[in-house]
Amino acid sequence: MILLSQVLSNGIVEHLEEGVMKSWLESVLPSILSFFWSVFLALVVAYIGGKVINLLRKGLRKSLERKDAEEGVKQFVDQVFKVFLWIVVIILILGLFGFTASSLAAAVASLGVTAGLALQGSLSNFAGGVLILMLHPFRVGDYIIEDNHKNEGTVIEISIFYTKLRTVDNKIIVVPNGTLANNSLTNATKSDRRQMDLVIPIGYDADIKKAKDILHRLVMEEQRRLPEADTNVFVKELNGSSVDLGVRFWVPTEEYWKVRWDMLENIKLTFDAEGISIPYTQMDVHVKN
Repeated sequence: MILLSQVLSNGIVEHLEEGVMKSWLESVLPSILSFFWSVFLALVVAYIGGKVINLLRKGLRKSLERKDAEEGVKQFVDQVFKVFLWIVVIILILGLFGFTASSLAAAVASLGVTAGLALQGSLSNFAGGVLILMLHPFRVGDYIIEDNHKNEGTVIEISIFYTKLRTVDNKIIVVPNGTLANNSLTNATKSDRRQMDLVIPIGYDADIKKAKDILHRLVMEEQRRLPEADTNVFVKELNGSSVDLGVRFWVPTEEYWKVRWDMLENIKLTFDAEGISIPYTQMDVHVKN
C-alpha cells in the first residue's frame, strides 16, 4: 500500500510539473519570439536607414554644390540633416518595440527641462554655428586667431557644435562654436592682401639714412610686393639701446609668410655686408675693489 501511494504521488507531481512548464512556455514563448523578431527588424531598419541616409546626404550635397554654397554651409547643413534623419530612424525603431508617438512625445516633454539644462552648452554651440554661417566672421579656408586662448589655424570644418582648425604643423584644434561666436577673433586671410610690418633695430652709432636707403632698396627689389600700394620706411622709435626702423609694404595674403622670412634674411645679410650693426641685449658689469 505504501509503495502504491508513492508511485501515485510521484506520477501526479510529474504530471503537474509537466503541465506548469508547458503552460509557462506557452505563455512566455510568444513574447520571446516577438522580442527577437523586433530586434531583427530593428537591425534591418537601422541598416536600410543608414543606406537611405547616405543617399539622401549625397543628394543634398549635390544640390548645395549646384547652388554654389560655401563649404562651411555645406558641412553644417549636412551634419544637421544627418542628425535629423537618424532621429527619425530611431523613432521608427522604438515603434517596433511598442513605443507610440504619443508616449514618446510625453517622455520628451517630461525630460525637456532636464535635457535643456544638461545640453545648454551644446545648444549654445549650435546657435554659435548658426551665427557664424549667417554673419561670416570667417569661412572654411580662412586663417583665424581666437584672441582669448590664442588658438589659431586654418579653418577646415564648421560642424554643428565645433569648428576644426589645422595648425601650421598639421595639428587639429577643435574649438566650440559658442566660443568663436561670443569672443573676439582675428581673421588673417579675410582680405586678398596683407600689410608687411617689420621693425628693424640698428645701433645708435649706425648711419640712419644709409640704413633707410638699404631697406627701401630691398623692398623695391621684392618681386612679390604689390607695386600699387604705399611703401614706407621710417624711424619708428628711439629705444634704450637701439633705433627702431619701421618698414611697411603690401603683399598678397598667400605670400605673406614667405616674403616676411625672405625679407628678414636679406636685411640681415645686407646690413652685415654694409657694416650696419643690429644691436642685441647686453649687460656691462663693473667690479669695484
